[in-house]
Amino acid sequence: MFKKIKELLNLKETIREKESYLAEIEEKVRDRDSLFNNTVLEAQQSIQEEAAQIISTAKEEADNYIQKAEKENAELALKIANLRNEAEEAESVLEKKQKEYKRIENAAKKLKAETGGIKRLIENFPDAVDYTKIESELAVLEASLGEGIYGTVVKLNLHHDDSKALKKEMNANNKEIKKLVESYESRYNTKANKTIYHLMVIGLQAELQNILYTLSYTNLDKAMTSAKSLTQKYLTIAGNGNANILPTITRFIQELEPLFENAIQIEYKYYIQKEKEKEEQRQIREQMRQEAEEQRLLDQERKKIEKEEEKYLNEIEKNKEMLSKEIDLEKIAALEARLKELNEMVEKLEDEKEEIVKRANGKAGYVYVISNLGSFGEKMFKIGMTRRLNPLDRIDELGDASVPFKFDIHAMVFSENAVALEQKMHELLEENRVNKINLRKEFFYADVANLQDLVQEIEPTAEFTLTMKAEEYRQSLSLEEDKLVTSI
Repeated sequence: MFKKIKELLNLKETIREKESYLAEIEEKVRDRDSLFNNTVLEAQQSIQEEAAQIISTAKEEADNYIQKAEKENAELALKIANLRNEAEEAESVLEKKQKEYKRIENAAKKLKAETGGIKRLIENFPDAVDYTKIESELAVLEASLGEGIYGTVVKLNLHHDDSKALKKEMNANNKEIKKLVESYESRYNTKANKTIYHLMVIGLQAELQNILYTLSYTNLDKAMTSAKSLTQKYLTIAGNGNANILPTITRFIQELEPLFENAIQIEYKYYIQKEKEKEEQRQIREQMRQEAEEQRLLDQERKKIEKEEEKYLNEIEKNKEMLSKEIDLEKIAALEARLKELNEMVEKLEDEKEEIVKRANGKAGYVYVISNLGSFGEKMFKIGMTRRLNPLDRIDELGDASVPFKFDIHAMVFSENAVALEQKMHELLEENRVNKINLRKEFFYADVANLQDLVQEIEPTAEFTLTMKAEEYRQSLSLEEDKLVTSI
């Protein structure tokens, strides 16, 4: 009996041990599950962070690549445009040189044939040539050339030859060159020195011709530098030669240099005139574009008014129909008041439509005088014209991102012939025009008080504001001053 009890007790103890061991195993399993879940979570988080970093890096690299590509594309486009311009200019110069070469080649062929004929004549019939007569004929030829030995060896076709006024200027300059050359010729006593002098003059004239031939609107500074380099080169050559004639040659070249520069300026006037003509054509195209845009806006405004007018007319018809059926006196009065109001609105819209038609078909518009103190200072004004129904829209356009501050309006003058009014003001201020080449740039130097006198002399009833508000500019200065005071 006791033995069975003891066995039972042992069995219970064994069960408790097994249960305790089983609890330990279950705890370990739970710990492992928790560890596994934490490990998986940390791994997922690490992967997500790494993926986000990779995406961010890739995006940054892509943005940098795009910016670099855009910059390279812009630089490439600029280079292509420059190369295209250079190519066009080179083609133009090449075409001129080819024509000149062809002319010289034909003249050379003719001269060669004539020379060969004269040579054979002298060889076969030596007594047939009267050398005394030839010398007298050469003297006559030299006198007829005017410039004699000091003329250019090859006379290139230059643009001033195509203008009577410029040709007159160049001839006057050439006379001064000839006078200078002849005044120095008498200073050389030996035949050798005189020959050197003649050759130097011919060389200088020929190189000046080349500078003038390659001149263009964009390379005046380069031409002036070439003229300066040319005289310096001849001074260097003279310095390495006969020291006795160096002082005389130095003075001669120093006096010749401004005459050469003047010749370049005379030839350059042709290109200035051509550029003015191009700008005038651009101005015409810009005016046509602006007029087309204003016409589009006027049409847009007209359609808007017609749509609004149609709405009012429909309401008028409905109210009339309601009025014909209404018997209530208060409602009849209200309908009649509304009809009167609607008719007034329609009349007002008709006036606006008439104004639009006048603007579209005529020259009516506003001439404005505006300034931009922060952008151009207190002595520069823009004087322009617009046909817009709301002229302030045009002023707002001018004060967009192309200038740092908004424009101030000094005068806004309505005229039935705004085109003529604008032209008259431009003519009176022509001497004060800022850009004398591009006439589309309607900026003028002026004093605001004098400008007021000018405007009110042309249009006595015009209002003119002397004050330059320049609010954004002055506020910007104030902020800058506050920042400076704070930093101190």
